[in-house]
Amino acid sequence: MSIQLPNIPIQAFDYPLPESKIAQFPLANRHDSKLLVYQDGQITHAAFRNLAGQLPENSLLIFNNTKVIPARIPLFKENGVAIELFLLHPLSDAAPTEQMMEATGESSWECLVGNKKRWKEGDVLSKGDLSFSWINRELNHIRISWETDKSFAQVLEEIGKIPLPPYMEREAQVSDSERYQTLFSEKQGAVAAPTASLHFSEDVLADIDRLGIKKAYLTLHVGAGTFLPVKEEDVSKHPMHREQIVFTPSLIETLLNHRGPFIPVGTTALRALESLYWSGVWLVENRPLENGLLILPKEFAYELRENTVSIQDSLTAVLGYLQEHDRHYWVAETELLIMPGYKTRFCDALVTNFHQPKSTLLVLITALIGEDWKKVYDSALSNEYRFLSYGDSSLLFKKKDI
Repeated sequence: MSIQLPNIPIQAFDYPLPESKIAQFPLANRHDSKLLVYQDGQITHAAFRNLAGQLPENSLLIFNNTKVIPARIPLFKENGVAIELFLLHPLSDAAPTEQMMEATGESSWECLVGNKKRWKEGDVLSKGDLSFSWINRELNHIRISWETDKSFAQVLEEIGKIPLPPYMEREAQVSDSERYQTLFSEKQGAVAAPTASLHFSEDVLADIDRLGIKKAYLTLHVGAGTFLPVKEEDVSKHPMHREQIVFTPSLIETLLNHRGPFIPVGTTALRALESLYWSGVWLVENRPLENGLLILPKEFAYELRENTVSIQDSLTAVLGYLQEHDRHYWVAETELLIMPGYKTRFCDALVTNFHQPKSTLLVLITALIGEDWKKVYDSALSNEYRFLSYGDSSLLFKKKDI
């Protein structure tokens, strides 16, 4: 089957972002951020605490309930040489990461390794009653072992640090352990927060309920690759990072039965929803799974097809697979790259922060509102919005002609 990836220059997604506009710390209250609203080519400005009143009737808000783990582990060799591990994902892909966090005695991960050249093959590092050894040095696969009955999640809480985005250029503080998590963070496994959800306070969630706006939760464990800049001149050639998605049958049924606007909260929720659709297409087209796991390549959504698979057929296929194999969740790895020209299935509007220049997240925004992204970002800059993870928010309604 032929593939038609669009040829899109990354330079088209550049804009000047002064360091002074990058939020280094969160505001005192989650809902105190500004809210830029884009709809039908028009821009208005509001407060995030009033988000509920901006949403269409019978909307379904879809949140990412992933939880950031303290993925940075500082270590020292006996001679004092510093080594740092940055956990990326456990080596077992077939199970949800949150299950792997409950392992006792041993856990194996792919990591980024700071000062790797000083950690030789065969060397075992220690930290308290934990030991760290190479499984495969070339692939950065590391075994972490301990002799207590603590879960890996408990171990990590004791030795790890919250991994703030690199552009913050500061060490994590005690307050980040709370504020770099959403109120509904539950499923452990992310190394970066779904930052669009950081603005939601108890008051905002209560307003949403009061107005009858529905809520649903999925899981996408945000990976460190979300911060990787696009270095290729052509966006489509960027080696897209892989992230785990997890869906329950009840959520899939909610999506099937909903009649009204779909509003993902954050680019991660949108990427997960679209990846779920393509998971169903994979099953409808009888593509093979590796040990029951789907690894969705970025090109798959851009294959030219004679017949379009409906949302109904796609989601029904996933539910059928789960029922047939007596599974309680759909888990997959996605490399989906959403670019201009991509047609979203589950997005009438998107709640999202303001993203880095020349990033895949900004490219995704363009798939929803086209070249108007420049107008949106110019307006945010001129109105003193705060950018990136701890910055302000936007509600972007999809352009009708896209």
